[in-house]
Amino acid sequence: MNYGRLLLAALGAFFAYFAIGGVAFSAGPLKAEFSKYPAVYRPQNEIMSVMPFGMIAMFVAMVVMSVLFVRMYGGAGNVADGAKFGALIGLFAVCAFVVHNHVNLNIGLGLTMGQAIAYFVEWTAAGVVIALIYR
Repeated sequence: MNYGRLLLAALGAFFAYFAIGGVAFSAGPLKAEFSKYPAVYRPQNEIMSVMPFGMIAMFVAMVVMSVLFVRMYGGAGNVADGAKFGALIGLFAVCAFVVHNHVNLNIGLGLTMGQAIAYFVEWTAAGVVIALIYR
């Protein structure tokens, strides 16, 4: 396992994830969805105060994802393998996080579906970027 390439792949996946998430959650229609639930979600200024912790956690998640990819494919995975791997992680996130939150939090189906699509795309893209960078 090449640790330099592993960290570079994780960093690339981190940026891809946040770029897609930035568009989906900050500039897209989902931005208005979150404001419908002020008792559930932090206001924007409070989110920014804890954002560094979230970013560190997401980078660690990308390192873990990169390690899993390398262990599965031995560094020989191609873009299609990265997309399949990312899609599996995305499906896991949707089922374990998004649907779970829909059950436990008082949020609507529109927000749930929007999050499901956005997170699935983000994780799939992260898998592709890992495959592209690590090889």
